[in-house]
Amino acid sequence: MNKITKRSAFAAVIAAGAITLSACSQAPFPDTIKVQNTENQVITVQSTETVKVVPDMAEITLAVYTQAADAKTCQDQNKQDLDKTLAVLESAGIEKTSIQTSNYGLDPVYDWNSGKTITGYEMNTNITVSDLPIDQVGGLITSCVDAGINRIQSVDYLSSKYDESYQEALKNAMASAKLKAQAIAEAGGASLGGVVHVEEYSSSQQARYNGYQRSAAMESAMDTAASIAVEPGQIGIEARISVNYEIIK
Repeated sequence: MNKITKRSAFAAVIAAGAITLSACSQAPFPDTIKVQNTENQVITVQSTETVKVVPDMAEITLAVYTQAADAKTCQDQNKQDLDKTLAVLESAGIEKTSIQTSNYGLDPVYDWNSGKTITGYEMNTNITVSDLPIDQVGGLITSCVDAGINRIQSVDYLSSKYDESYQEALKNAMASAKLKAQAIAEAGGASLGGVVHVEEYSSSQQARYNGYQRSAAMESAMDTAASIAVEPGQIGIEARISVNYEIIK
């Protein structure tokens, strides 16, 4: 190879190196470099605890169901029974803010055996009554049935002490989590350190109730009514958490 060829080859190598260096200089570099401490490890445990409480409040959903040959008669009869029920609730001292009507379903009734022939109409109207003390529920249901209610959709039991009971359940869950973590740490030949992180899982507050004031009119009206037996038993208030503890080797 002559001198000119060698010089050309050498120049090409230098140019290629320059291109490579230029490309590397344009490559992105991280702004920060994380250095993790692997000396202190954590252990994660989950815990669920439930506190039982006797409910003291209730919410009931009743319904007026009506059947008639034509739509207007069906609607009129349903309205009459609904109005009588609302009058009973008012006389019992139930506030209007505690009464909600819904559904208002008016539908034809078909005879499918004769080719989808309309044979009549049916209507269903729901009434939800909240803010009820447990000891008044039976008498109120009886009075409403006498007024025209012919369906009891649901009776939901609530507790005005929900918040206190939930806090108790949280404390019990933390204590249970610590016992679990302690046992696991000891089994692994380590010591349990302090709490690093706690996560509370969302829980259903369906049984939560707050803000009721019993009226004298309600007590008087319900005390004079014959009532069906209502036994609420107990409801469970649950707390679920996840806890990270430091473990020391």
